[in-house]
Amino acid sequence: MGYGHQRAIYPLREIAEDGIITVGDNDSISPAERKSWRRMLLVYESLSRASTIPVIGKPLFKIMDVLLKIPSLYPFRDLSRPTFQVNHLESSIAKGLCKGMLDKVITKRLPLVTSFFAPAVAADLAGLESIYCIVCDSDINRVWAAKNPDESRINYFSPCGRATRRLKLYGVPAERIFTTGFPLPEELLGGPDLPALKHNLAIRLKVLDPKNRFSAIQGKSVEYYLGDISSDRPARPLTVTYAVGGAGAQKETASRILHSLKDKLISGELNINLVAGTKKPVFDYFTSIVNSIAPGLPNVRIIYDSQLDAYISKFNRILHDTDILWTKPSELSFYSALGIPIIIAPPIGSHERHNSIWLREIHAGIKQLDPDHTADWLFDFVSRGRFAELAWSGFLKGRKLGTYKIKEILETGIMKTGESPLER
Repeated sequence: MGYGHQRAIYPLREIAEDGIITVGDNDSISPAERKSWRRMLLVYESLSRASTIPVIGKPLFKIMDVLLKIPSLYPFRDLSRPTFQVNHLESSIAKGLCKGMLDKVITKRLPLVTSFFAPAVAADLAGLESIYCIVCDSDINRVWAAKNPDESRINYFSPCGRATRRLKLYGVPAERIFTTGFPLPEELLGGPDLPALKHNLAIRLKVLDPKNRFSAIQGKSVEYYLGDISSDRPARPLTVTYAVGGAGAQKETASRILHSLKDKLISGELNINLVAGTKKPVFDYFTSIVNSIAPGLPNVRIIYDSQLDAYISKFNRILHDTDILWTKPSELSFYSALGIPIIIAPPIGSHERHNSIWLREIHAGIKQLDPDHTADWLFDFVSRGRFAELAWSGFLKGRKLGTYKIKEILETGIMKTGESPLER
């Protein structure tokens, strides 16, 4: 349905039989099902973009948001009763939703791993045995669990404790929930011992702490987990990555950010990446504002590719040198575990509001302030070591080994756990 579900599967692409299946856009799908999926995606993206339109935007988006609303986590209570959304999903599956995917996978006795609830429920209804669903947000709607969760075969890979508690409230038995963490890109981890992550974070902390405000307090903690980083001198200025979602919502904010940071960019104090994803209109918009505000500057880059895998690969590469990620609180919230602080753009939808709450609970993100004054508050926070604090908290509290734990479960059926933040 969007970047989040695709990004969750990307780290597992090398173990996929015959490659990744994009449900709704594969060779075995019927024209009717393809049309149904495209219609749903069009409605979602249109309403997401409309949410930023003054006056009418928010009421329009609430049409969809009501259907995807996530109830308050507290007080803990039984939420296993099927909802309208659950019944509607089963009805849609009975009418052919996900049939193309089922026709392809049902002939092989292999585990099915999906990052969207509909294929998992469809496979469960079809009688498949080994079904695993990656949860892509810190909290989820009831539709993610089967109509009768205690009788279902679906296993869940949960990104955090909050999502795990929610699944239990929906009636999913604890033995079918694995709190793995979100599957992060292996190229940004470097292996189970996290050498790439540690190297990137050591340099990032230097960039984010120019006056040693953070290191004066947390220096011993950093040395304990990363070793002596005194020699890891930054060879670059502060690098900010601004990423819009798959629907292209909030692209206009980039213009306000660039206007505010123009002098910093010209002086070479800052690098900025504008992430357009796979959307050519967003790429064209970013190109036009860059040409009008800061033409020819090598420290302003636009990240775009028409092919999804190529885009994700490019995006992962720029994160090596990204010091601050500015994005709405989508699945990228979990990238805070890489030690990348998040500037939280306004959330779109109930799931993103809950992701924003989660980010602030673990002190890994901060709500964006006025984009027109970015140059003031951004560099003020850097000088005070505030972003270094957020980076370190996200690294310690976020789960980093999701990719490896998911593979471990698929291979062995069990998951080892550890107490150290580096083992989560």
